[in-house]
Amino acid sequence: MSVGPLHSVSVAGVVVDDRRRVLVVKRRDNGQWQAPGGVLELEETLEEGVAREVLEETGVRVEVERITGIYKNLSKAVVAIVFKCRPLAGQPRPTDESTCVEWLDVADAVERMLPAFAVRVQDAVSSDLQPTSRSHDGTNLL
Repeated sequence: MSVGPLHSVSVAGVVVDDRRRVLVVKRRDNGQWQAPGGVLELEETLEEGVAREVLEETGVRVEVERITGIYKNLSKAVVAIVFKCRPLAGQPRPTDESTCVEWLDVADAVERMLPAFAVRVQDAVSSDLQPTSRSHDGTNLL
């Protein structure tokens, strides 16, 4: 019996505050700046997963607003569903999963990130309400 393709599903939240800053983390596992996110648990909805991941990585509780994009890492077979979120409560702080958590202007956040992750922030803050889909190799868009 052959087994079909195996993919991992991740979620991420681009949290945007009233000043149009985004909440970003420097990941403990790879030292990269990204929007907070991670692997979706089997028993949770997409919205529950992104809210949990943002809280775990930043200490900030959010309201999940809408899907802004779906991204596939072709080299690792990871599909990430990204949501725009609004902060509700909590102060950003480093956690077991992040070494640094900061509110940054969009341009500063994008400058710190690899292109494959910067585009997630750009797509989320775009005035276009249509979700996008993109593929990348873990670093660059393809």
